[in-house]
Amino acid sequence: MGVLDGKVAIVTGASRGIGAAIARRFAAEGATVAVTARTVDPARTRLPGTINETVAHIEAAGGRARAYAADLSDPAARVSLVRAVTDDLGPADVLVNNAAVTYFTPVADFTDRRYALMLEVQVTAPFHLTRLVLPEMRARGRGWILNISSLASRHPALERNHLPGGTVYGMCKAALERFTTGLAAEVHGDGIAVNSLAPNRVVPTPGTLFHGLTTEDDPNAEPPEVMADAALALCGGTDLSGRVALSQDLLTELAER
Repeated sequence: MGVLDGKVAIVTGASRGIGAAIARRFAAEGATVAVTARTVDPARTRLPGTINETVAHIEAAGGRARAYAADLSDPAARVSLVRAVTDDLGPADVLVNNAAVTYFTPVADFTDRRYALMLEVQVTAPFHLTRLVLPEMRARGRGWILNISSLASRHPALERNHLPGGTVYGMCKAALERFTTGLAAEVHGDGIAVNSLAPNRVVPTPGTLFHGLTTEDDPNAEPPEVMADAALALCGGTDLSGRVALSQDLLTELAER
């Protein structure tokens, strides 16, 4: 019996990186995972990984998963995603908002289109998806919502911005964290836990490697499996809510209890 046995989990941005690691970890703990992202055809992306590959990995390990292609910048696609998952697998017990579209560009050079897209995918989509799954969670008196954040949400020092061009990315993550704590307070007492989770260190994923934020052999990088373990702890392993957590710090805290 796994921690998530019998649960339905939606994991966005699960074609690669942290999202794929969380999807695999949840499936290993008994969840039926709705693996969703835009990438279906490997020939149509610059980065490795597709939702079908994530599902295949889960099924090869004996888990249960289903792929749902969805462009989360489209409100209609978000509605269709939740409706399809509910019809196919049942209402979501867990929602992990991990999908991201990111451009590391200084504010002066940012285009309106890219700004709007980042806000839509990283802030509006989590807000909308949460609203779509909340009624069923409230009706059943249980649920877990996890928003994947970043240390970029913290304020940089004036003399040294460790993430050049990361202002809009950090702004999106800061908004997501404030949404997390506000929603946690609103649903307190409804049996729904709402948390955000960020890695203590940069995780070597296809995305961070593409942007040059880390390297595959960086000894200071954090394996994606650490985030997956911490995500599991916040989605069924504990009753924590309203936390803006860091992966390694959270796991250390829980181990010391």
